[in-house]
Amino acid sequence: MIHGVEHCNTKFLTLAGSRWCHLTDKMLQLFLSKPSWKENASDESVEQRKALLNELESVIWSLMLVEGRSESRLWLCNAVAGMRSITPRNQRELFMTLLRSKPLKRPLVGQLLQLLFQKEPQKAGHIIAKKCFLLENFFKGNRNRILQWFSNFAGTGYADHTKGAKALSQFAFVNRDICWEELEWRGKHGQSPAMVATKPHYFLDLDVERTVENFLEYVPEFWSSKEFAESLKDGDILTIDNNFFINMFVDLMYKDDLKDVWEVIDEFLIEQSFSFLCQHLLIILGEQDLMVFLDLLQSYVKPRLQKMDSLDQSLEIILSKFDGSNSLDQLLLLNAVTTQSRQLMRYIREEGSQEQKEKVKHIVFKICTPTMPKDSFTPILRECFRRKSLEIIKWLGLQSWAFYYYLSEDFQHSGSWESLFVGNNISFRKSKTYPILDHDQLLEESESEQDNRSSARNKRKKRQKHRKKKRRDLDFEELDGDEFADVIENRLELHSTSCDWLLSTDGYSTTWSSVDLPEHISKHCFFTWMKWVFAE
Repeated sequence: MIHGVEHCNTKFLTLAGSRWCHLTDKMLQLFLSKPSWKENASDESVEQRKALLNELESVIWSLMLVEGRSESRLWLCNAVAGMRSITPRNQRELFMTLLRSKPLKRPLVGQLLQLLFQKEPQKAGHIIAKKCFLLENFFKGNRNRILQWFSNFAGTGYADHTKGAKALSQFAFVNRDICWEELEWRGKHGQSPAMVATKPHYFLDLDVERTVENFLEYVPEFWSSKEFAESLKDGDILTIDNNFFINMFVDLMYKDDLKDVWEVIDEFLIEQSFSFLCQHLLIILGEQDLMVFLDLLQSYVKPRLQKMDSLDQSLEIILSKFDGSNSLDQLLLLNAVTTQSRQLMRYIREEGSQEQKEKVKHIVFKICTPTMPKDSFTPILRECFRRKSLEIIKWLGLQSWAFYYYLSEDFQHSGSWESLFVGNNISFRKSKTYPILDHDQLLEESESEQDNRSSARNKRKKRQKHRKKKRRDLDFEELDGDEFADVIENRLELHSTSCDWLLSTDGYSTTWSSVDLPEHISKHCFFTWMKWVFAE
């Protein structure tokens, strides 16, 4: 399979063609031709394939159930976060339903409020301002909080006091007849309102701790004043103690059922991306609550089954069949082998024992071997078509992941890939030409290879090349058999994995390298099978 070679001599064609044929002698059936649902296969071959797929499942779970369970849950949360079909209205309804469900999901609520405080502190600040009297207990008996909030008086040359200091000074001036005597000064005598009005920096001499304690005991009007409320609206108060305000908001939401808080939550949920919410909230859920979420999510993905125009929809199709009869284990496995193929393979390589790694490789190569009857997969597709359940569909996921593993391990040369494309009716275009087949470049590079054989000849030829740029007409016949074979072999090794392809599998829209092809091909297979199963 050599294209676009116009200036190669017979010797090059013979050797390169022989090497290319050696690279393409593997044949892997991807089952991309729609089967006849009435087609039969021997029971023995079908059961053999099922047994291998079940064995592969068992080995994967032996790795994932204990050490890797939390990681497989993270993969599922990340995959859900990547779904693009959930609208802002959908996500608001989804998370609001979860928030209002019983029993109270305290970790989820706490994490959501934490996100709200970080991204939209002013929204939370307006709620606190309306309930500012509740902060009386926040400061009572807590010296650090008092100093953090009320000690921000401006010195000479500064524009104004800030935070609680501004509220304290404004309230004191406006209500000096009832509270000025409660101001405690560190000097020998106190400051009069008139003096402080002309020199605001005198407030730096205020004993903040003792003054606020006096206000807590003798000036209750301050804690519900407009001055104090105004200082809270930007939400800066949240940074002093997030946990206090999380508990405060939880009480406002679930004990008081405060409409204002729920409206803020509602706005926040619709404004944030679905990906952001899932990445930060789903990992907080326990397995039972995660199952509740997935069950709720199902109602939003089911109507989209008819489209099925993107590989990214594989998880949506799987979730559409998720119900109370399925376990989280089934979903974790299916997600791992269909949407997280790279991560699963990496985990096996890094965390699996040598025995487990060898067992996975042995099973995969048996599943993908050309000696496995081709028609043994059709009955599995037919059974999935009839039952359409997650338990059955896992065979498709395991088969596609076996392809991923096999292609990653055994397809290292461009010839192997092109043989795979041709054998499975996948049209392809090379996104760039093979340098090995560029005659002029090969002449120059073969000269360089020959130069390395002798230091004396190397120096002489370099001088000649730089001075007069000679030897452009070098003929392959000047190389002896071993030298020529070495040149061709080296160039084949160098460029055998460098070619990229455009494929009909995605309408020639993406350039695929040999690194990314295993994942793309395996996902394409799974998505194709799922379309056959569900689109009928």
